[in-house]
Amino acid sequence: MKLTVRELARLMDLSAVRTDVDIEEIHRLAEEAKKYSCICAFPMPCYLPELKELLADAPEVGVGGVVGFPSGAHSTATKVAEARQQLEQGAVELDMVINVGMLRSGRDRDVEEDIRAVVEAADGTPVKVILEVHYLSGEEIVHGCRLAVRAGAAFVKTGTGWAPTGATLENVALMKSAVGDAALVKAAGGVRDLATVVAMIRRGVSRFGVGLSSGVKILEECVALPDGAVEV
Repeated sequence: MKLTVRELARLMDLSAVRTDVDIEEIHRLAEEAKKYSCICAFPMPCYLPELKELLADAPEVGVGGVVGFPSGAHSTATKVAEARQQLEQGAVELDMVINVGMLRSGRDRDVEEDIRAVVEAADGTPVKVILEVHYLSGEEIVHGCRLAVRAGAAFVKTGTGWAPTGATLENVALMKSAVGDAALVKAAGGVRDLATVVAMIRRGVSRFGVGLSSGVKILEECVALPDGAVEV
């Protein structure tokens, strides 16, 4: 099967979620997301209303909100408030960070209730649960995925992009095996070229979270192929 550039962009959440992102980069994020018709664009929460306005003429590009970002250690009440505010501002998807420390501590009930509270606040809006796999063992990754599914997550996601490592072929395959058909897998953190995207699609990844510069590079790689499409 081949994916065209536009089909590839419909698997891609283009993001600008670093500490030092300025308004100029948010404008570039909107421009590139519109140019390629990316499925979603993610800013830090303070920029969400402005990005929504910049994308008003591109209804095919959604705006996503980040919750509990980047540590996941916010109180559940804070995460719920963040979720509700960003939904009111027009977010069409939410990416929330799991409470990594609670997961590592074996406090399953706290982890699951934290996720479920955000899912319930989202009221049908898809919630992606970020595991931040860099800090987890294989067993903890599997367990975190299962808790996320039980709590109603639409996706499990490798990382925020803030940890030293993120998505690998091994951990996305592990996550897919853990969730099966009960949730989708989003790869983020370290996805910087088209070859990696193709390899991860073949291992069950349905969505990619990529920074602005990496995302544009990946899409340009696809454009440069002889027929503008990539074999997956």
